[in-house]
Parts: sequence; structure tokens; C-alpha cells
Amino acid sequence: MRIANLDNRAVLVVGDPGDERAVDIATASDGRFGPDLPSVFASWDEVRAWAAEVDPAGTTTTAIDRTRLGAPSPAPRQVFAIGLNYREHAAESGMEAPTHLPPVFTKYVSSFSGPDTEVVIPDGGNVDWEVELVAVIGRQGYRIAETDAWSHVAGLTVGQDISERVAQMRGPAPQFGLAKSFPGFAPQGPWLVTPDEFADPDDLELGCRIDGEEVQRGRTREMIFPVPALIAALSENVTLYPGDVIFTGTPAGVGMGRDPQRYLQPGETLDTWIEGIGELHQRFVAAS
Repeated sequence: MRIANLDNRAVLVVGDPGDERAVDIATASDGRFGPDLPSVFASWDEVRAWAAEVDPAGTTTTAIDRTRLGAPSPAPRQVFAIGLNYREHAAESGMEAPTHLPPVFTKYVSSFSGPDTEVVIPDGGNVDWEVELVAVIGRQGYRIAETDAWSHVAGLTVGQDISERVAQMRGPAPQFGLAKSFPGFAPQGPWLVTPDEFADPDDLELGCRIDGEEVQRGRTREMIFPVPALIAALSENVTLYPGDVIFTGTPAGVGMGRDPQRYLQPGETLDTWIEGIGELHQRFVAAS
């Protein structure tokens, strides 16, 4: 199952890649579910059961304008971002790979956007890219067993943890959350895909290109802490709620780790993909 945020309404996504269409969940369910995404996640098991019986041929569908798509979980109670979760990225960052729990910080919801956007480069900033698999929680849990973790996941989507490195590294201590939360710095989408849609949700290719030049490529099987381990570890400390968002870390290839370092420039386009989900497209512009 695929769901999306179309004009702040929850929709089922049907059709083949490149020819996706939307089924409005509130309309098709006669008001039982929706219309927004938070209420869909709050009734996730019931929505899944209902959606399994929906016949797209017997429902009204509309074409999807990607510019009207928002983040698949636009109003989470909690946003978790994971650092140093790929060994080669830890190495290019000059840090040791974590052995117990990777660094956890947040991206503020005001940075959320949909898949196709224009992003302003802050004055004096060094703006970097970080492709990430994003998991959205569908079932509340505390101290979730790793073996049960996938049953708490509503779905997976594509994310970018766009980062402004000057603000991030300005002392006396790094400012991860603020430096990674400028407007538009957390594009996600184009839709949320349930784990059962993948042959192996723990092994997906992900990557990104700048103006057609590949700068990152990896596989999620390379994570030090895969999605179930992250959910188990996070839920040892906090309760996870439906709609919560987890950015799971980035593979090697970021601009800060290059020699010489490279950062996004006005006029450049960043295209990001994850196998079996889709793509994001961001165009960068100078601050006016």
C-alpha cells in the first residue's frame, strides 16, 4: 500500500510508476478515516484493513500533481534523526562508528516539505546533502522488541537531511537540530510505502545526484543499526507514537567529507531516490 499527503488530505496512491493516481481516503471511506494524515496514522491498523478491500476500479481517482504533495507525516509528535549510522560516513566525518546507539537529534517540523521544492541557501551557509531512508511509526509502543519492530512501522519514504554546516559546527557545541531545520531542509516523499511492498525492507538502494552527477549511492543493509534496531533502541527511552518520523542516517558521499569540500550552489538541482519508493527533486536558490 502507498499513501500520500495531497493538499493536506490523506490519499491512497494507485496505478503504475509514472501513472500514479490518488484515491481520497475520507471520501472513499465515507468519512470513516481521514481526511488528514495524523488521523489516518491514529487508526492505522483499521485503515490498512479497509484499504485492502478497496477496488481502485470502483472508486474515483484523480491525477497526482507532485507540486501539491506534502511530507507523508506532516505533523508528527516526535522527529528522530540518526547520525553516523553507516561506517563509511562515520569515517568520512572523522568519527568512530557507534557501538551502542548512534547520535540522536531532531529536525524541526517547520523544515518539512514535499518531494518537489525550491530551497533557499542561507546567507553565508555551506549547504550539504544527506539522502536518508525515513520510517514512519504506525503503532504506539514502548520498549519494543527488535523482532517486533517492523509491525510498528506504517511505512517508508525518501528523505533528505539537508544540513547547513557553518551553523552546525559553530561552537562551543554543534547545533545539529537548528542547522538542519532551515525552511525546506527536510523534503520527504513522494509517498509512504508499507513494508510488505518490499522484497526485503532492510535492503534498499538509495542515492542522490547533483545536476545529474551521482554523489551518493548505498544500500540500507549497510546501516550499523537497521530500522528494527533503531526502533528497539529509541523505544527503550521514549514512547513512539503513530506518525512519529525517524530519519535513519546517510551513507558516505556528503559534501563535507570530500577533499576539497563541496556544497550546494544556487541554480543546482538535487535528485534523490530510494529503490521501490520514488524520487525527490530540490532546486536551490540564493537568499534574496
